[in-house]
Amino acid sequence: MMKKAKILIIDDERNTRTGLEAALNENYDVLLAEEASKGIALLKKENVDIVLTDLRMPGMNGMDFTKEVSAWDNAPLIIMLTAYGSVETALEAMKVGAYDYLTKPINLDNLEMMIERGLDVLKQRRANVKLRQEMNSGKKVAIEGIIGSSECMLELIDQTKQIADARSTVLITGESGTGKEVFAHAIHNLSLRNKRPFVAVHCASLNENLLESELFGHEKGAFTGATERKIGRFESADGGSLFLDEIGEISPATQVKLLRVLEIRALERVGGTESIKINVRLLAATNRDLKAMVSEGTFREDLYYRLNVVNLHMPALRDHAEDIPLLLNYYLKLVAEENDKKITGFAPEAVKVLLRYDWPGNIRELRNTVERMVVLTRGTSLTIGDIPEEIRSGLGNKILKKEEAEAQEEARTETPVLDLKVQEKNNITKALKNCNGNRSRAAELLGISRRTLHRKLNEYNIQ
Repeated sequence: MMKKAKILIIDDERNTRTGLEAALNENYDVLLAEEASKGIALLKKENVDIVLTDLRMPGMNGMDFTKEVSAWDNAPLIIMLTAYGSVETALEAMKVGAYDYLTKPINLDNLEMMIERGLDVLKQRRANVKLRQEMNSGKKVAIEGIIGSSECMLELIDQTKQIADARSTVLITGESGTGKEVFAHAIHNLSLRNKRPFVAVHCASLNENLLESELFGHEKGAFTGATERKIGRFESADGGSLFLDEIGEISPATQVKLLRVLEIRALERVGGTESIKINVRLLAATNRDLKAMVSEGTFREDLYYRLNVVNLHMPALRDHAEDIPLLLNYYLKLVAEENDKKITGFAPEAVKVLLRYDWPGNIRELRNTVERMVVLTRGTSLTIGDIPEEIRSGLGNKILKKEEAEAQEEARTETPVLDLKVQEKNNITKALKNCNGNRSRAAELLGISRRTLHRKLNEYNIQ
């Protein structure tokens, strides 16, 4: 049975404490305290994941509580509960360590969503602490979510580690689905900013007016429908990283405003006059050729050079096809576990077919393909018959008939289905070969510890 997350509620109003406890205790272990000092005493005894604390309380207030607790090693995530009139103070609390805030009366649906997002953030924070400890000790470490042992992927991983702690803006380029956001997360997670927010904005999904409001915020009355002040993504990411995906889609007017923010490291909310200082590292991504857009006059040259301080280029999957078996195996394990399905592996002929495909949608398409195959299969292994029709038709009948004929011949000679253990042994052998026998490097590529690699070498009798 999965262990429940532990939540501490600190509020001097009894009705608020008991009401939140009743709403949350089905899904979480809930602790209660009527004042901050008692909350701190509980935190020193219990491994709490998230704290919901009132801002205004007798004795130590929520702001002072946040300043003290957020400085602890392995601190819990803090969500501030505040009356509407204290929103500015709640924002100040976020600057000293609070994760987010909610205004009273509390919307329980919003609270549940915030808690779930917060638990994901906390999990990542704790992983980051371990990761930085390993990096500082000089150990080679793998980066979560980045799979590959090809030369170009190894170079990207090394670049990512090298630039993580810099303040420089990073422009991540490459086709759709190549993993640009995964690398943006990795840069943030490996940096000293990893305890502060990672905020993502997908620029193409918003029109010009909405995008400006999302990025820079707006004041009450700035435009029709602006019934209250809104804090923008730049302010929300203060101290952390802001990821602007599809940066090539922003309008010329927004380009001008973004350039100014990058130059002076301050912004004005839409409809406002106050200059607000920000401390944000900008990470941007695009699948477009910004240099060509500069030549065409559709993208500002000065903004392009502001963004392109450090460039990471994501290769198309067809350019590192040797990583496809690793990716297939990784996503098979992941998706099968998510869907509670027992899948032994890919049949060899299915892997051959998938290796022949060009993957125009890159890693995203591969992941979606594996998920569809896992969900729809009726068997315990994934065969050619499980491969989606659009991939089969894209490859053509000749290739499929050849692979199916080979599969039938193998079946007659009782060649076993390539199961996960065989794939794992093959992946370990390949990684060692690519690393010239360097076990530490091979373990890093495989995303496992050196101790685990030694155990696997003994298990599979690999010399």
